[in-house]
Amino acid sequence: MYFLTDEEKKHLLRYHLPRARERGVAEELRGWNWHQPPLEPVYKDVILALYEVANAYCPTGRDVYLRRVQKEKGQPNVAMVRGTIFHAVVAGVIVAAKRAIYGEGVANCQAICERIQSHPALSLGTWVNQLSSEDFEATTSMAEILAAFEKTRVLARIQEILTKQPYIGEDSLVSLALPVVVEQKLDGSFIGLSPNLSTDAFVFWEPMVLDMKFDRVRNFHRLSTTGYALVMEALYEFPVNLGCVIYGEFRGDRLIVKKDIHIISDELRQWFVETRDEKARLVAEEIDPGTTGECYETCPYYHVCFA
Repeated sequence: MYFLTDEEKKHLLRYHLPRARERGVAEELRGWNWHQPPLEPVYKDVILALYEVANAYCPTGRDVYLRRVQKEKGQPNVAMVRGTIFHAVVAGVIVAAKRAIYGEGVANCQAICERIQSHPALSLGTWVNQLSSEDFEATTSMAEILAAFEKTRVLARIQEILTKQPYIGEDSLVSLALPVVVEQKLDGSFIGLSPNLSTDAFVFWEPMVLDMKFDRVRNFHRLSTTGYALVMEALYEFPVNLGCVIYGEFRGDRLIVKKDIHIISDELRQWFVETRDEKARLVAEEIDPGTTGECYETCPYYHVCFA
């Protein structure tokens, strides 16, 4: 899911990277300027999770108010449970592949491949009570399709590198074949966010944040990559100009993957900061923004708003 195709790489190198470098970013909107406006948090006592800022499924932000002020507990819907499972499946395959390379060594290619192939998709036992029997069966099938896809991609990349580099070592093979860090842990405190953030994946060779979604395309999805970029700039003080939202869709026994590679522009950064401050204000001043009346029934807080 996280690896670019040849066409996507060409588009990245010939289009996105040159434009990101030419356009630039206003200095006050770089994460390393977290200590001054506009990045400096207005409500310093309110610490939000990044998803609370970036998600706009609730158009008024009442979900944040209910969670933080009223201490209400949401009820995860099927899409949320599946998203958690699918993220774990992809991360599990990549970590298992790295572990196999380090454990077997490059001289044992066959053993590496066998270990990756035999890696289980995921044990879904912990989620059995959160899904109906029908949803659980469908989710299990999807997880197996996703795991098979990811294993195939990983094996192809490993074998491609091994055919080109006869003297490669284990660490170099991992960095070339699997150049992503999954579930990268970040401290978002400088930006007024949780100190326990976790990106889906991060590519270091050209700093780019990747976020995976099993949903239709929504414009606010880019706020997640933007928030992570600001946090990384605040922590490491190097520019992060690109983000990529990866969309997965199941059609029968097929997995369809599309990628939204985008520049983390001034507009996105400003949007994220304004949203952070507005949602923090709801919590700090205990403001109930109400509902729009256009809520969807699978909202985790539907049972609260329309009890």
